[in-house]
Amino acid sequence: MRIGGASAAPDFSYLSWFAMLFAAGMGVGLMFYGVSEPLTHYATSLAGTTSDGGLRTDWAPLGAAAGDPEAAMRLGMAATIFHWGLHPWAIYAVVALALAIFSYNKGLPLTVRSIFYPILGERIWGWPGHIIDILAVFATLFGLATSLGIGAQQAAAGLSYLFGIPTGNTTLVLLITGITAVALVSIIAGVDKGVKRLSEINMALAFLLLMFVFLVGPTLLIATGFVQNIGAYVLELPFLSNPFGRGDANFSQGWTTFYWAWWISWSPFVGMFIARVSRGRSVREFLIAVLLIPSAVSVFWMTTFGTTAIEQVMSGFEGAQNADLELQLFQVLGQMPLTAITSFIGIVLVIVFFVTSSDSGSLVIDTITAGGKIDAPKPQRMFWGVIEGGTAIALLIGGGLSALQAMAVSTGLPFTLVLLVGCYAIIKGLMDEPRPANRM
Repeated sequence: MRIGGASAAPDFSYLSWFAMLFAAGMGVGLMFYGVSEPLTHYATSLAGTTSDGGLRTDWAPLGAAAGDPEAAMRLGMAATIFHWGLHPWAIYAVVALALAIFSYNKGLPLTVRSIFYPILGERIWGWPGHIIDILAVFATLFGLATSLGIGAQQAAAGLSYLFGIPTGNTTLVLLITGITAVALVSIIAGVDKGVKRLSEINMALAFLLLMFVFLVGPTLLIATGFVQNIGAYVLELPFLSNPFGRGDANFSQGWTTFYWAWWISWSPFVGMFIARVSRGRSVREFLIAVLLIPSAVSVFWMTTFGTTAIEQVMSGFEGAQNADLELQLFQVLGQMPLTAITSFIGIVLVIVFFVTSSDSGSLVIDTITAGGKIDAPKPQRMFWGVIEGGTAIALLIGGGLSALQAMAVSTGLPFTLVLLVGCYAIIKGLMDEPRPANRM
């Protein structure tokens, strides 16, 4: 089956398509947590006990009597892959494929309520559909505000590290205001010229930074660790997924629950954006691309930056480990050649990921609130860009990172119910889709 019908042709090349998938779905988070999450898990015990009640000595914190640095590193990377691998992209794929099929193949508006047509029928045009779309708008708005706030904090930390600019509310407000203004220019340019070009620029810069850290850092350890980390993730997946027997509330609540809510709150935004740029792709091609390619890139990114940071700690440098989360990436780059250049590229990446997220998020919210119209007036889309920036500023000033996380959880919880029903709806919709004739 092909999104848009058997004769539909893709709107974008593979390279542009992959770039937009990656930039919209993960950019700011990978920059912020690429160093900080593996390093945090490495330095702390996630488990105290195994799922069967035994003592998990191989997961003890570094420096404990039974501590094993190699085992701690494997644990840290397995837990990071648990959060950044298939799970978020599976959530995105459900929403994106459902929206694409119901919009491009069945002629319904490109809005979240359309997913529920197999269940609600014509009632999606009444109050049930309005509630679904309103939940989607709030989930998207606060999910985006979380990402924008995190990106602003890291950009401010980088500017302070490089140029000595003080990090405070004034700097954060100016950063968000300035970057939102750039996003508005991108909105005016449109998807083909704005998001597409910025995504391609970001992919090139991200690839350069990734290859630099891979080649200058512990290359052999990263290369072997990529496979070993995936193996550790698969082996420990049942244990990491168990919210009751792990004995570490900080991991399950402070990390997993926040991510779970963040991914879900992002799903209307990322799902609709992926659907918008995926017309002409087959369902098989779509699922392979959306599930496996971004997941593999995310795992390699986390392995490269996380392994480099942990190796520095094992070698005696604890600057990154003792720094605030938003500064840890720059502390790691500071121990490598060309610090000023790579740190500046890191700041640019955060800012451009910020812009692409705000731009594509404004497009999605505007499409939902316009009843599925993809050609709504640009001033309307610009309005939502300003609202996103204002919400991020309010949350940062009101409570910082904890306020951002709280809003992501608050909006992700109710939208979970929408996604669960949507899983059934997409299966029913695909079963009703006319199947192409068998090919010899």
